[in-house]
This record gives sequence, C-alpha cells and structure tokens, in this order.
Amino acid sequence: MTHAEDVTWMERAIELSRKCPPAEGAFSVGAIIVGADGEELAHGYSRETDAHVHAEESALAKLPVDDPRLADATLYSTLEPCSERKSRPLTCTQLILRSPIRRVVIAWREPSLLVADCVGVETLRSEAIEVVELAGLANRARAVNAHLLS
Repeated sequence: MTHAEDVTWMERAIELSRKCPPAEGAFSVGAIIVGADGEELAHGYSRETDAHVHAEESALAKLPVDDPRLADATLYSTLEPCSERKSRPLTCTQLILRSPIRRVVIAWREPSLLVADCVGVETLRSEAIEVVELAGLANRARAVNAHLLS
C-alpha cells in the first residue's frame, strides 16, 4: 500500500471508531482489514458486538483464520493493538500474531491511562510484523476518545 492509501484507510477506521458506544473505561477504536488488491475484507469497532469486544478482534472474527487473503492483508487500527487485557483470554496483539497478517498500521500508541505499558507495537515488530504509525492522524483518532483524555 502507498502512504496515500494508508491514510485513506485510516481515515475510514477513524470514522468507524465514532460508531463505538461510549464507555468510561475503554477506548473507542476502529479497525479495517484490507487485502493486497485494495479491497476491504472486514472491519470492526470497539463494543460492536458486546461490551468487551475490541476493534481488531471484531474485524478478525469476521474472517476464517485460514483465509488466504490475510497473508498479504494490512490491518488498520486507530489505536495500538492491546497487549494486556482482563476481559478476554487473548489480547489483540496475540490475535494478530495468530493470524497470517504481516502488516499493521496504527494512528497512535496507547497512552498509559488504562494500561501502564502497552507493548503491542514492540511485540508485533519482534515477531517480524511490519508496523507503520501514521502520527499525522493521531490527533483525529485521539479526538474520538476525548471523554477519556480530558
């Protein structure tokens, strides 16, 4: 994907994050999985199907893990994938690592507000996952979470 394509998909993920039912103890996040051909394969957002589902988890659950398109797909998430979680046995970082996805694009790193030290990006990179941070869109992704950050 080109930088311009990454920005376009991240802007769409930010729009998805606006669909999240507000929650006091959780970020509003949007995620999209895009195939190598530039077609959307799946999307999700925080609390889409239940009060504890995360955006990446929701998007990944919509595709079989053996879908051959995932090997060349990119996962866009408005927030760094979680590396610590109380509500589910697997974190979003672990779910990504269990999938064939090898490229993740985020808008901003998780602040220490809810998790003291999120290491999603570092963990993914240590497992040879390419992680791209679109810092120019961080403020737009953070704005959706103003209720937590003010």
